[in-house]
Amino acid sequence: MNWDKRYLEGKVYTEGAVEAANKYVPELRAKGADIVVALLHGGLDSSAYSPTMENPGLYLSKVPGIDAMVLGHQHSVFPDTAAKPAYSQAGVDNKAGTINGVPAVMASSWGKALGVIQLALQWDGTKWAVNTAASKSELRNIQSKNAAGTTVYVDPDATVAPLIETQHQAAIQYVKTPIGQTDFRMSTLFADVGDPGAIQIVNQAQQAYVAAYIQANLPQYAALPVLSVSAPFKSGFQGGSDYTDVAVGPLAINNAADLYLYPNTVSAVKVNGADIKNWLEAAAQRFNQIDPAKATEQALISTFPGYNFDMFTTADVQYEIDVTQAKGSRIKNLMYLGKAIDPAQEFVIATNNYRATSGKSFSDKLDGSGTIWASPDANRDVVIDYIRKNPAVTRAANGAAKSWRFASVSVAGPVVFSSGANALAVAQAAGLNNVSLVAADDGSGKGTSKYAVDLSK
Repeated sequence: MNWDKRYLEGKVYTEGAVEAANKYVPELRAKGADIVVALLHGGLDSSAYSPTMENPGLYLSKVPGIDAMVLGHQHSVFPDTAAKPAYSQAGVDNKAGTINGVPAVMASSWGKALGVIQLALQWDGTKWAVNTAASKSELRNIQSKNAAGTTVYVDPDATVAPLIETQHQAAIQYVKTPIGQTDFRMSTLFADVGDPGAIQIVNQAQQAYVAAYIQANLPQYAALPVLSVSAPFKSGFQGGSDYTDVAVGPLAINNAADLYLYPNTVSAVKVNGADIKNWLEAAAQRFNQIDPAKATEQALISTFPGYNFDMFTTADVQYEIDVTQAKGSRIKNLMYLGKAIDPAQEFVIATNNYRATSGKSFSDKLDGSGTIWASPDANRDVVIDYIRKNPAVTRAANGAAKSWRFASVSVAGPVVFSSGANALAVAQAAGLNNVSLVAADDGSGKGTSKYAVDLSK
């Protein structure tokens, strides 16, 4: 209802997950249902419950009468057998595969795994019931490592594969359609420490698209500066291969899909300088607070998702992020065109519909009220069109504009982060000379290396 408000408002309404379950589970039971399975496009969040929260699985599991839950949205895994599981909140039992006693699965993303719940049923002479203690939840991954360390995949189903082969090959052919070429490796491997290499072209495409539309159709905003923010949508959440990483050479449609992962649409919001600072403060939650006096190792990256780490990538906007400060007090020396940004100056920011309507925690204007144009076009298609019009993509023109840097501070001990394995050359090519390799294997089992960043440089 937030993301697609303009299509849905006045036509449909929604209820909270818990409210809906409390209403319908008793009705299902009364109508004779022996087994009730909750399908939730949401995950697990231990924040206080609200009817509009994205991930209410912990609270849904407490509704009486639910026998099993299928979860999603967070692109994570449950049950998780890793040493540090994705979910460890109160009530979550990865060994038993239950959430507050309810068998559940969340099967990663992009078809990487199959979630399987086996319910043990008992007949008491009048009705069936679930024996939770004898039930089982598991994930069956489609890929694994063999003894040689090579990735192997489960075999395609011989009866299904031929049925979709024509469509499969047509899709492959389509995404290989050439749109341009790049002279540098476009990557988010080090976006968390300042490399704009895979983000700048997205911002350029969004800015050009919104600016052109305003000039042609919204004269009341034609005098306002148009800027753009984007984020590293693939930033290692699912391991060492979960980064945007486009090789030097030809660019095709599939590369644009790598540069812009989600099927969002472009939105333009009107904000002021104070809103921009609040927006950037929220994005800076990507980082833990670093203690300069601490001599032992400190992790730079928090649990705040990379796809929320919005950033500018233009010489027009400059700012520093001081990670030694508390959340909300990290953005320093915020400048526009070489001068301290005027809190009252108005701007138009190109972003996506998700942020424009669901970003109230970033800025009060990002609840839909600041939107001046909700475009019909997907961000990804806008990027594709921009590259087609500007096919010679270069580091100098499309991947070197750093709007932000860490505020200079000396830290007694190492400040570390994980990224793709043995990728230091990518950081060096981006001019990040304050990054060093600590360990080729960071010990996480996710195919990532440990790096350090020198915040004094």
